[in-house]
Amino acid sequence: MLLITLGTLLTLINAAGVVLVLFQLPGCWLIVAATAGFAWATWDHGVIGWLTIASLFALAILGEVLETALAGAASRKAGGTRRGAVLAIIMGIPGAILGSIFIPIPIAGTLIGAALGAAVGSFLGDLTARRPLPQATRAARGAAIGKLTGSAAKLLIAIVMLTVTTAALIL
Repeated sequence: MLLITLGTLLTLINAAGVVLVLFQLPGCWLIVAATAGFAWATWDHGVIGWLTIASLFALAILGEVLETALAGAASRKAGGTRRGAVLAIIMGIPGAILGSIFIPIPIAGTLIGAALGAAVGSFLGDLTARRPLPQATRAARGAAIGKLTGSAAKLLIAIVMLTVTTAALIL
């Protein structure tokens, strides 16, 4: 009975981790930590092994890399500078925070803010690198699309992580 209760609690915590990813928060890492804690607490029962934990860890790293890199890569692909790409990555974070505050629509405000932050970062980086306005604008649009794509990829990875842990509990 205790294993069922703990497994249910783990599933709820991991589902909350997926929701946190929507808010640009470290939900994938919550999934890794909660599942590792569950595995440690129930190790004698052999419910979840270290291979599952290692897989979740690798998926969380992949999610972070994709989310971070896609905004900068899309900016560069659209003709932006390296400076613009770096600023797109950096400015996505305060953009998400400001979007959550000033666009009081749950999840949408955060994502819009993150995309706008990436666009502003890319735009400013390209302007300070003396890129023409049309090119800086094109790169900023690319950064915004890349940030949204990266966020979607990380969300998909979080859902996969939830599925992996749920399958490990059932099987």
